[in-house]
Amino acid sequence: MSESVLTYDVQDHVGVITLNRPEAMNSLNYQLYAELEDTVRGATARALVITGAGRAFCAGDDVKQILGGGEAPPAEFRERSQRTGGLTPAADALLYTDIPVIAAVNGAAVGWGMELALMADIRVASEQARFGELFVVRGLCCDAPGLGRLAQLVGRERAAELLFTGEVIDAATARDIGLVSRVVAPDALLPTALELAGRIAANPPLAVQALKAGLRRTLEPDWRDTGRWAIEQITRLRQTEDSKEGVRAFLEKRQPVYVGR
Repeated sequence: MSESVLTYDVQDHVGVITLNRPEAMNSLNYQLYAELEDTVRGATARALVITGAGRAFCAGDDVKQILGGGEAPPAEFRERSQRTGGLTPAADALLYTDIPVIAAVNGAAVGWGMELALMADIRVASEQARFGELFVVRGLCCDAPGLGRLAQLVGRERAAELLFTGEVIDAATARDIGLVSRVVAPDALLPTALELAGRIAANPPLAVQALKAGLRRTLEPDWRDTGRWAIEQITRLRQTEDSKEGVRAFLEKRQPVYVGR
């Protein structure tokens, strides 16, 4: 079995999930996607904190493995997607858990890393954090959370700007537009997130779970339907010349040239 690419520690009813591929800026390969899903589904903590090891929170999909076509998705990964109706399985786990989730964003949160931050109920950012929905510069559509939560947080117009341009914003800008609730010094990030998680975990867990379920019931779309649509678009767009050019340009460290097909 491959060495784990995620750590999970629980203390005083607070679980801390740490993405642990620092050499790859915690980019998501198939193994990390699976471990993230399994950890969230199996969690019994009263609150969860998600963060990244090293200097990044999560740099999105592993470009070489997932976007570059270096490996076909494992059969297990395809089976997981079938069970969630097409919605990214790790997203399904996070979007449907009744455990409150806090993202402690310690560095770059881009691509699916920003999606991961959006799936948290509360985002606390280090001053070193950066956020970007980079899907458009890869010739792709974002995943369900970018469609279902970003506009809710920052408004439709600002969401459209972020999605259509692929702009990367700093932590202060993220706070100003309402994407994160607070920005703290790097060494205060985890203590701040843990203190907040501890306050949540100290409350009656069934009441907290009902409140989270109520927010989902009143504010959120049918995630599996939205996710199925998003994956259909991503699958279609990955076959385009522009998407392939976006990946090549990233790997070759040059500006892409798009042709509209």
